[in-house]
Amino acid sequence: FDKSFNESAYMGAEKFKADTGTDYRDFEIQNDSQREQALRNFARRGANPVIAIGFSHANALEKVAEEFPETKFAIVDMVVDKPNVRSIVFKENEGSYIVGKLAIMASESKKVGFVGGMDVPLIRKFACGYKQGVLETNPDAEVFENMTGNTGAAWTDPIKGGELAKSQIDRGADVIYHAAGGTGLGVLQAAADAGKLGIGVDSNQNALHPGQILTSMLKRVDVAVAKTFTDARDGEWTSGIYSLGLKEGGVDWALDDNNKDLITDEMKAAVEKAKADIIAGDIKVHDYIAEGECPF
Repeated sequence: FDKSFNESAYMGAEKFKADTGTDYRDFEIQNDSQREQALRNFARRGANPVIAIGFSHANALEKVAEEFPETKFAIVDMVVDKPNVRSIVFKENEGSYIVGKLAIMASESKKVGFVGGMDVPLIRKFACGYKQGVLETNPDAEVFENMTGNTGAAWTDPIKGGELAKSQIDRGADVIYHAAGGTGLGVLQAAADAGKLGIGVDSNQNALHPGQILTSMLKRVDVAVAKTFTDARDGEWTSGIYSLGLKEGGVDWALDDNNKDLITDEMKAAVEKAKADIIAGDIKVHDYIAEGECPF
């Protein structure tokens, strides 16, 4: 219940359960050593498929997938190259580009911020796409960027998130985007407290501070989880890489009653054009993981 990434996965499993009447089991790890143990226990008990949520499960899944070649596994946010693993990755750079464009169009100071969770290539991918969206919309803009830490604790530190957001606000940022899991709740709170705008991530977080969250970059982990379960049930399972971007409906931006007054017709039109251009290949959004260092 992080109101973000993990909760989105849970909602996908719940939707599958509601639609099909098929129950599922879940396990929330308390420490890194439990990753392998949890995957192995599920496979041993005949659970099929088994979905690992988050890139940190990759090493554990490599081992367990080999031990249980008849079990179907999936992982979100990492590629595990095994014949019985579906690797689900997202084009977070595309969704981040879109919210970057919105951020700078909404900004009065022309200074915006980004707060990431754990400093890993995946979060750099969010940051770079966001910066590109900002700077291609307004080359004179300034983007502040902070990461929360280098361990898993970086996802669950809302106090640190709030402090980083406040420091960016003190430097003039008036819109701040987070890709930081539970830490991001502190970012959104700090922005709201200061009368500035936050941007949510993964799930639609607009309702957390109505009127103070410009939008949320939606990453449809829920859709990916429900589809994985459904494909396995219907005999349509495939392994390999599933890459979900704007074109596939894997990422998007959130517009609802909570933020509709913050989004002008001009902003909406600019974003719809950018989406169409990205899907058509006319705008190429830099992919930090595939292409390396961010040029923005």
